[in-house]
Amino acid sequence: MTTETNKMDINEFAAKVLEGMKRANRKLVEAAAANDESLIIGDKDGSFKAVPAKELLKTLPAK
Repeated sequence: MTTETNKMDINEFAAKVLEGMKRANRKLVEAAAANDESLIIGDKDGSFKAVPAKELLKTLPAK
């Protein structure tokens, strides 16, 4: 196996992991929105806040 092939396999794996995380995140937000709950989100500055899941759902990309 060449190094280039190995890098391609790692990139494909990383893309699949990211896609899975996106799907899981959407599922979590949809479930919370259906139950009229809030989720705690953080930003890159280390701050966090509770946000209604229905509001978060509006910011997620379409399926």
